[in-house]
Amino acid sequence: MAERPTPTGPAAPELTIAEARVYRGGNVWSYNPAIHLVVDLGVLEGYPTDTLPGFTDRLVELLPGLENHTCSRGVKGGFIERMREGTWLGHVAEHVALQLQQEAGHDLRRGKTRAVKGQPGRYNVIYDYNDETVGLAAGRLAVRLVNHLVQPEDGFDFAEELDGFLRRAQRTAFGPSTGAILEEAISRDIPYIRLNSASLVQLGQGVHAQRIRATMTSKTGALAVDIASDKDMTTRLLGSAGLPVPKQETVRSADAAVTAARQIGYPVVVKPLDGNHGRGVCLDLQDEDEVRAAFDVAEAESRRGYVIVESFITGRDYRCLIVGGRMQAIAERVPAHVTGDGKHTVAELVEITNADPRRGVGHEKVLTRIKVDDAAVELVREQGYGMDDVPPEGQMVKLALTGNMSTGGISVDRTFEAHPDNVEIAEEAARMIGLDVAGIDFICPDIASPVRETGGAICEVNAAPGFRMHTHPTIGEPQYIAKPVVDLLFPPGSPSRVPIVAVTGTNGKTTTSRMIAHIFKGIGRKVGMTSTDGIVIDERLVYKADASGPRSARMVLQNPRVDFAVMEVARGGILREGLGYDRNDVAVVTNVAPDHLGMKGIDTLEQLADVKAVVVEAVPRNGFAVLNADDDLVRKMRRRCSGSIVWFSLQPPGSRVREFIDDHCRRGGRAVVLEPTDRGDMIVIKHGRRSMQLAWTHLLPSTFGGTAKFNVANAMAAAGAAFAADAGLHEIRQGLRTFTTNYYLSPGRMNLVNVRGIDVFVDYCHNAPAMRVLGEFVDGYADQKAAQTDLARVSRIGMVSTAGDRRDDDMRELGAVAAHHFDVMVIREDARLRGRKAGVTAELIAEGAREEMAKGDVRCRQVEVVLQEVDAVRHCIARANPGDVVVLCVDQHAEVLHELETMTKSAQAGARSNADGVSDPDLDPVELQTEAQSSGDEAAAESQEAADAVPATT
Repeated sequence: MAERPTPTGPAAPELTIAEARVYRGGNVWSYNPAIHLVVDLGVLEGYPTDTLPGFTDRLVELLPGLENHTCSRGVKGGFIERMREGTWLGHVAEHVALQLQQEAGHDLRRGKTRAVKGQPGRYNVIYDYNDETVGLAAGRLAVRLVNHLVQPEDGFDFAEELDGFLRRAQRTAFGPSTGAILEEAISRDIPYIRLNSASLVQLGQGVHAQRIRATMTSKTGALAVDIASDKDMTTRLLGSAGLPVPKQETVRSADAAVTAARQIGYPVVVKPLDGNHGRGVCLDLQDEDEVRAAFDVAEAESRRGYVIVESFITGRDYRCLIVGGRMQAIAERVPAHVTGDGKHTVAELVEITNADPRRGVGHEKVLTRIKVDDAAVELVREQGYGMDDVPPEGQMVKLALTGNMSTGGISVDRTFEAHPDNVEIAEEAARMIGLDVAGIDFICPDIASPVRETGGAICEVNAAPGFRMHTHPTIGEPQYIAKPVVDLLFPPGSPSRVPIVAVTGTNGKTTTSRMIAHIFKGIGRKVGMTSTDGIVIDERLVYKADASGPRSARMVLQNPRVDFAVMEVARGGILREGLGYDRNDVAVVTNVAPDHLGMKGIDTLEQLADVKAVVVEAVPRNGFAVLNADDDLVRKMRRRCSGSIVWFSLQPPGSRVREFIDDHCRRGGRAVVLEPTDRGDMIVIKHGRRSMQLAWTHLLPSTFGGTAKFNVANAMAAAGAAFAADAGLHEIRQGLRTFTTNYYLSPGRMNLVNVRGIDVFVDYCHNAPAMRVLGEFVDGYADQKAAQTDLARVSRIGMVSTAGDRRDDDMRELGAVAAHHFDVMVIREDARLRGRKAGVTAELIAEGAREEMAKGDVRCRQVEVVLQEVDAVRHCIARANPGDVVVLCVDQHAEVLHELETMTKSAQAGARSNADGVSDPDLDPVELQTEAQSSGDEAAAESQEAADAVPATT
């Protein structure tokens, strides 16, 4: 922190947003979705709030709600105290952003501000949000306001800016009906995903998902909505069921409307056939002129040009809400009006009424402001008043004929006053139309008396009825009608979530994810999996890309076939957007090794472990974290887990780690360990004092006879995760025994291909820790192969590379490690250089290998550079002889496997051609021998030509 200057003020405000991120799930800063701004204070780093005269008072004057912020003091007014004592302006921007969102109706309180290490004047500002566009806009406006209070900005009017911000928030916010359903869902721990910028929302996950749009649900029939939208058809159906409905006719011209009105009898109502929200409805029409004028109004609001003329039913306007065939709430709707006080004019009374803080624009608040238009002025005139007249005290002056809330009306709760006969009529009407959620509009003298005796009728049935009049009545008790709607979609006791297993770690997470998915596929589950290769739904690759981020996770959870999710979670996705969900039932951490260091502020292994630990922190109390006990940094993550721990370890009995695990199991914990025997290593699952043998490591295809120790560890992690997710012992065993590293089950991960008698392994190894364990496997495999054959020595050729965004030292270390395990190293580069010039990455790897070779005691004798991947593959195969082992560390595994397959087919075709020649009796054996020798000379020449074409040979 800079030294505090005397209170003279900075020359100019320089608070800027250097970077903005939106976390859509748990992240390194918060368990909740959050906005992350990196702000640069510039010269303001030297000016805390106590050095800026009047700053605090002016800010509180503009945003009085800041007085309720507790900050670190834990009491109201704590933040104001901090400002008066002196705090930095990044911290102020955090609280202002939260308060701006509260002004928009978002009840958010969590935030934090932390200095960026090594960058004086820069701060990480993190705060919660409900809607990301509103949250980002709040951050930008907060920065502008802070700068403005330090030094006024020309043309900046905070009141105007705040009004614009609130309008934007209102446009993107959920409506009151959708909001009520979501609040109920959240209270039941039902997750939701917003599917568009309006009101289309998915409740639940995967196979359990249901959708809503406002109050229409996945169970709302399209045919029922069409019927409800056709008022003529609605009336006919209700009338055929013996329900009270008004007389009506459908017309398409003003003359026909007049004729219909004569036949029905005045007074009448004219309304559009397929309108909504009371638009175009004209009531109590007494003569032909009024009907003609009303026809034009109704026709303008009709989508198909049809207009209904029906008998005018006198009485009060009631809205009955039916959910699942049962009455849930009744509200009396009173049209927009003012009540005279003998002092103010009608216009002044409207202004006074609209000043009610409960009234806003549209659905922004629980009541809508009364709009004074030509129709309202005319209605006032018909009641004997002008807008500038003063009505007597107690006199009600209507400004609208319909009682819709959207036109400024109010509601009075009448739920418990309705007569049982009226309730039965409304429920029967909803059943006749077929709506799961219906708004039945009754007009009758009193809902407490049976309409069949007192008169009245159902004038309309509405699909997607609004909830605002019931959840926020102007008079009476609110009705919690979202509960039956959510009950309809998720009956009590029914699931809304699919099990989620999240897998992270530096190395092995893709293979572990595939093993877990394979186990549960064998059980019969429809598994959705994300990985660095793409999104797989029930073994079908639906999206090919690096899909280890939060957006891919949401794509899986939106798929209606998925009943089990396995998420590979990469460091980059966590830093960029956080997790794509709120929690995972099982978290797996394979290891933490130096990779991606020096990127996005992650410079140490401890910081990288903090990022990986996000999936552990997302485990609920009834969940599990499967952790590698052999890794010190992973072992420390147990303190961040709210659930139970399942350890896995390769360490033998008697080691310090095994003693730690045994103590854990004695206390009822779970673990997956190796038990060495005379027949080999046995994977054992321990639960409390029970020990359950799972499988011999050498019998698992993915371990290549037990030599691939890293896949032994991956199999143990997968077994621990499957056991935690309630898979049976037999299912886990069967899954691991049938999981192979062929290209179909595990593309690009330890795929073994035999090309011309050469064992070729294709893997994604791209960092030094992975190369170390891969090299140990190659050593063991080559020695095993030499012992089983007549080969005196198996040569090992490795194609090595890494991504260009790694640190120089990491690249050199990769080369140094590889030099211990391969006789020949062929170094290539990825197609994407990631900011480096061509050849630079390869040269750094080669430099590390050469330095290690200079020290002696390494296997490598030759380092070659072939930049293009396919060319490097061809060169490796050309350098190998039958019986040798080639390891290809690939970037584009599909292209590499295609090239290897082409080589294999070419070799097979040549063998068939030679076989055909030998079987031909017309060929002279001497000629055949000569041709074979010639063919061999040509092949040798081609091999030598390929070797000569390779540059940079050491």
